[in-house]
Amino acid sequence: MLAQQRQQAILERVRRNGAARVADLVRELGVSDMTIRRDLEVLAERGLIEKVHGGATATGSGSTEEPGFAAKSVRQQAEKEAIARRAAELVRPGTAVALSAGTTIWTLAHHLVDVPELTVITNSLQVADVFHRAGRPDQTVVLTGGVRTPSDALVGPVAVAAIRELNVDTLMLGVHGMNVRAGFTTPNLLEAETNRALVAAAQQLVVLADHTKWGTVGISTIAKLDEAHVLISDTGLPEEARPLLADQVGTLVLAEPGETAQVAAQVAAQ
Repeated sequence: MLAQQRQQAILERVRRNGAARVADLVRELGVSDMTIRRDLEVLAERGLIEKVHGGATATGSGSTEEPGFAAKSVRQQAEKEAIARRAAELVRPGTAVALSAGTTIWTLAHHLVDVPELTVITNSLQVADVFHRAGRPDQTVVLTGGVRTPSDALVGPVAVAAIRELNVDTLMLGVHGMNVRAGFTTPNLLEAETNRALVAAAQQLVVLADHTKWGTVGISTIAKLDEAHVLISDTGLPEEARPLLADQVGTLVLAEPGETAQVAAQVAAQ
């Protein structure tokens, strides 16, 4: 296969699935890791894809753009892991915690499967599957019904009706974007309504958002910044954003990718 043909095949795969991993492309196309990485570099320079750690995602922007779960799962993996570790410290055994959809919350779920006697309420198929595979008999998982979104969330009136009957100690919320004016946002109108129901059901709101979410604005607001008791981001958060967020949220936590939870940085709002 010529380089041009190979790059076209890669581009079509990325556009079809929203993302592609280098390892998968190497196996499918029968070429070396280095060849695939060069192909991705060429496509990225032409603005046809976005290179990320371990692969590539489809390009696109706008307040209604909603990448699929696979596309988002290869973005900011180290940052999401660091954020998830910090968030897991806030979950106590025997409590009821709501987990929204999204790859950051999915990463968090892997750290919560060892928490005893936990009750989990979620509208995420991916998150529910993490606990199902763990198979702990002392954990209870409540999966809302609803209409499935590209990010594998269950949303709409069925999900909202179920959530409104519940009360939880803490909501761990993943978001598409955060902005001083718009607050925490999502590109999906139905998901925003479902997430607002989750916010209303929780005594404490903890938002998990890596630094790339800063300045991004989805079409619908889930919550204002000052509704968050805790915001956990990472040390890639721009310096100018830190005082703006610390002034609004209850506590701003900045996790260091690759660093242990015990020594990650925390900045409390004054």
